[in-house]
Parts: sequence; C-alpha cells; structure tokens
Amino acid sequence: MKPENENFFEKVYGVARQIPFGRVTSYGAIAKYLGTARSARMVGWAMNGAHKVGDIPAHRVVNRKGLLTGKHHFEGTNLMQQLLENEGIKVVDNQIVNFDVHFWDPWQELK
Repeated sequence: MKPENENFFEKVYGVARQIPFGRVTSYGAIAKYLGTARSARMVGWAMNGAHKVGDIPAHRVVNRKGLLTGKHHFEGTNLMQQLLENEGIKVVDNQIVNFDVHFWDPWQELK
C-alpha cells in the first residue's frame, strides 16, 4: 500500500504535466484544483521531488505572486529561470513579468 502523500504527489504531477508550454501556475492553484486548497506547501514538496520522476515541468510552478521560490531545487543557479525564458516567459529579479498573462489556472482550464 502506498503512503497517502505519494498518491497526492501523483495527482500533483498529473496536473503539472498538463501545464502548457509558455504558461505557469502556482502551488496553491494546483492544491485548489485537487480539492485541498490549504495544501500549497505539499504541492511544493511534490515539485521538489519531481526531478526523481523525470517528466514533470516543475519549472512552470511558482508561488502565488509569480516568484521562483523553488529555484534552489534546480541544478545550477539559474536553471529554473532559463527554462522559463526558453518558453518566452520573462523573469526579472526571480519574478515572472506579467504573471497574470502567463498564469494557467487548472480550476478553469481542466473543467
């Protein structure tokens, strides 16, 4: 039997895999979509372990203000920013410029 948080992590990864190229979402938006609105921190923990899974675009998940709060979990000093910029998202001072334009809300998009 799998631990409960492992099942939750799998659900988080399922949502994260659907974030379109050039878009971002937040930890809280994923938690809300999964019906656990107060679990943004758990979504963050799932994203921290996403590198072990391999096909999760964890760089597309940021905090509610568009800050790259998970950047220290990526190899190198600016990998998260580089990955986002490769998708056409401008980042200044670890924050996504025009966050509202790039924001993808699973609650709206995955009805």
